[in-house]
Amino acid sequence: MKSFRIALYPGDGIGPEVMAEAVRVLEYVQQRDGGFRLELTRFPWGSDFYFQHGCAAPDDFLEQLRGFDAILLGAVGDPRRLPDHVTLAPLVRIRQGFDQYACLRPCRLFRGVPSLLRDAQVIDLLILRENSEGEYVVCGGRMHEGRPGEVAVQSAIHTRRGVERILRFGFQLAMTRRRRLTMITKSNALRFGMVLWDEALDKIRCEFPEVESERQHADAAAMDLVRRPHRFDVVVASNLFGDILSDLGGAIIGGLGLAPSANLNPDRTSPSMFEPVHGSAPDIAGKGIANPVAMILSSAMMLEWLGLAAAAESIRRATDAALADGAKTPDLGGSLTTSEMTDQILAHLKQTT
Repeated sequence: MKSFRIALYPGDGIGPEVMAEAVRVLEYVQQRDGGFRLELTRFPWGSDFYFQHGCAAPDDFLEQLRGFDAILLGAVGDPRRLPDHVTLAPLVRIRQGFDQYACLRPCRLFRGVPSLLRDAQVIDLLILRENSEGEYVVCGGRMHEGRPGEVAVQSAIHTRRGVERILRFGFQLAMTRRRRLTMITKSNALRFGMVLWDEALDKIRCEFPEVESERQHADAAAMDLVRRPHRFDVVVASNLFGDILSDLGGAIIGGLGLAPSANLNPDRTSPSMFEPVHGSAPDIAGKGIANPVAMILSSAMMLEWLGLAAAAESIRRATDAALADGAKTPDLGGSLTTSEMTDQILAHLKQTT
């Protein structure tokens, strides 16, 4: 029997609530299939940990996580008590420290869930976000803080190695889908870093002649995600643009409660991390109404990454069937609680045994 060590990082807000539901689904599939075992270890890091220990995670948290096969993250952040950059710091360090440079954020319109877009029939695209560089590298500073002459400098870091490897990964993904790749840039205004992206695309597209490729400015891409989302297949973007556009992608499929993601180390030299795109939503924490679908689908992405494709697909099919049957939490216009939504997904999973 295959055994995998999984680190659970529930985090803040609704993170622990949706994490508990994903664990319910994972434990059921594990028991039903019988061919693998998940060893789950929970870590109590986040805002509560900060007020007990003075840090959002211990100094050696990366070393604690290094030996795991995968990390499942709920959500981090509690801006009512702590600035977001404090609670999000461990998340960024995980992505960069474990070289999880490929962030996959699928956007697919589910049966039974109406899009915010009036005429949308089919939405099925994959936003691939460069996850290790760009604006999220700590490069800059502030001078004369709080004074009229204060200066803040925030630099984006783009390397040829980083840009080329995410583009190659994107082309490889496109080969498994509809063979269309759109690279998002803003080289008409950002003449150094974004021009490097343009040049890298021109170099690498020759290696994948079967894939139709283009580049599009970020503002135009945002418009087209609303106007004609069906034209997109694989969308490759820098760290900041990928972050912004994937939230828009979540909105057009019905909400971020349906949007999973994976932070991958494609070389598998360190563990990869799986998390819903949505944040910690502290305004609804503890009310039992958070949508667990994005967290459950993120766990399915984890299973697929671990080589358990059949188990992952069964979770996706059951989720799609539950939504098609009208199972909805309040964010989707329904009345189910968090646990009741999971109950509906489990019911469909049991029908497939």
